[in-house]
Amino acid sequence: MVQLTRFKILRCWMAPLVLCGCAVVVPAQAEEAAPKSAPIVTGEEVVKHCDYKNAGEDQRSRLTIILKDSTGSERTNVYLRLWKDYKGADGVVDKMVLFTEEPPDARGAGFMRWAFTRESDKNADQWIYLPALRKVRRVSIRDPGDSFLGSDLTYADISGRMLDEDNHKLLKIEAAGSNDFYVVESTPREKSPLYSKRISWFLKTPSWDGCVKARVDYYDRKGELLKRQQLSWQKAGPAYVWDKVAVQNVQTLHESRFEVTKVEVNVGLKDDIYSERTLKSGYR
Repeated sequence: MVQLTRFKILRCWMAPLVLCGCAVVVPAQAEEAAPKSAPIVTGEEVVKHCDYKNAGEDQRSRLTIILKDSTGSERTNVYLRLWKDYKGADGVVDKMVLFTEEPPDARGAGFMRWAFTRESDKNADQWIYLPALRKVRRVSIRDPGDSFLGSDLTYADISGRMLDEDNHKLLKIEAAGSNDFYVVESTPREKSPLYSKRISWFLKTPSWDGCVKARVDYYDRKGELLKRQQLSWQKAGPAYVWDKVAVQNVQTLHESRFEVTKVEVNVGLKDDIYSERTLKSGYR
């Protein structure tokens, strides 16, 4: 079921995290394949149906982030992730808490984020808890282009974009392996965007329900390719959730991998979980 709201913030962690147990990954050089057929839908239609998926009312899962630098050195962090959709109530899009489980020396650290609607005209509120200091600190986002938890995705990337924030053009329908993909170019409408454009590959399926994002190429403000994101999905009940996501900055060769496991959807997470008190005491 496709669920489109005005307050989508990467409903897929995300989302913001699922295609019936099947991995959908577009080869890195898929753009070299010949178009399968002429475009038959608009780019806006594809983005509307394929990029805005039902993520459920809430999610409880394990999130593993693996960071790899240009020398090949890796660092792994594992989090318990608790996410809840507020659907724009009181100006809140969604809330998320991450409790660190690995590495051992960081166990007990917490991160909380409240995201707000565009109409509220305010940046997300964020808090961190460090066990060594035994104190919750509020942290601000100076730039939406800042790295999210040291990864190659930014806060802007995980927050997602509203459908009307970009112009969407269907470039072609492209064959890659045994699948066909809608290839859509999205160019921002604002004057000083983070990216000059994004080109996304969406799996073409008989119905819109199975159409999901499989790859995104991000171009910097000079129009040069900056990073490439490839995604596979899992389905938890009615919700679409990330399975594995790989992001590489082609300019710095830094890489990030996201893996989402032990996914539970619509578990009835309470509002008081998303508080400084819980961030400090932990989730039970």
